[in-house]
Amino acid sequence: MHDGTLQMTMLFDFFGDLLTDKQREYFDLYHNEDLSLSEIAERAGISRQGVYDIIMRAERTLVEAEQKTGIVRKWSETRTKLDKAEELARALLQQSEADKKSTDIASNLIHILEGLRD
Repeated sequence: MHDGTLQMTMLFDFFGDLLTDKQREYFDLYHNEDLSLSEIAERAGISRQGVYDIIMRAERTLVEAEQKTGIVRKWSETRTKLDKAEELARALLQQSEADKKSTDIASNLIHILEGLRD
């Protein structure tokens, strides 16, 4: 999946409710179902340019919402930190297997980190 498409899909997941029904539908068909503008236009009975304009408005709305809130960026940063913390906890677990108390602490930490991911 192209990085731009991945970014747009993430923005859609977080801010899709800000879009109109038509924007959501066309955006989903274009980015998630990988239909061309022509295919969407044919289904919708409008011009290719009309589909393009609706998708571009939807993308602008999503990007503006992210620029104002930074929610996707913050989520991504938190996810990266959680992954690193879990990696360190697993390394600690491997290093501490001889020490029961350290093993319990590392196991509990891993369990908590896995729960935060859900």
